[in-house]
Amino acid sequence: MKAVIIDDERLAREELKNLLKKHSDNIEIIGEAENGFDGIKLIKETRPDLVFLDIQMPEMNGFEMIKKLDEIPKVVFVSAYDEFALDAFKINALDYLLKPVEPNRLKDTIEKIKSETIDDEFFSSVEDDREGRKLNISDKVFIKDGEKCYFISLEKVKYLESQGNYVKVYFDNNKPMILRSLNALEERLSSVDFFRANRKYIININHITSIENWFNGGLKVTLTDDSEIEISRRQAIRFKDIMSI
Repeated sequence: MKAVIIDDERLAREELKNLLKKHSDNIEIIGEAENGFDGIKLIKETRPDLVFLDIQMPEMNGFEMIKKLDEIPKVVFVSAYDEFALDAFKINALDYLLKPVEPNRLKDTIEKIKSETIDDEFFSSVEDDREGRKLNISDKVFIKDGEKCYFISLEKVKYLESQGNYVKVYFDNNKPMILRSLNALEERLSSVDFFRANRKYIININHITSIENWFNGGLKVTLTDDSEIEISRRQAIRFKDIMSI
């Protein structure tokens, strides 16, 4: 598993790298960064499987950095303070290590990572015709939100709403949250069926029941559940270009 270390303290990075040498069969350190801005660049360039991430860093902390990623790798937070642990697990962090990192505690983390990886790769060798193409309304998707699981047709999804690190998916009377960015989901969904209305919403155009002109050249659409969503002026121009005959 390829990993990067993001921490503003050079000695902390060196200490963690030395500890991880004992686990080189499972973890390969492919880069490091000393702040959140360089960390984002490093992640985009190297596409690691795992990030060891400090929380308190100047200018941009670890949580703020995660929010700016379109695709979020597995994350292990490494911090000198335990007060952020609850927030870390709210965004599905694999683990939370306190500095100075204890070798036995790190060993437990590596074992946990190995277990997670086995689960993720269990069916990885099976060909999937969904890979390499956009998902459309005839596709079904699996959604897990806490203890609840859903397996639904995308046809039922009325719209998706960005909420920080998460996206809320609206279908039937449900609205589960998933740890994804709206940008990442826009890349995954077919533009034939789904349209980015503004920075916060993607709408299923098959659920539009009415459209009206709105402020500043925008549009307002009403969906089948009576939700009203504004299409920004910029996106309204694109919407008209795409949908007009």
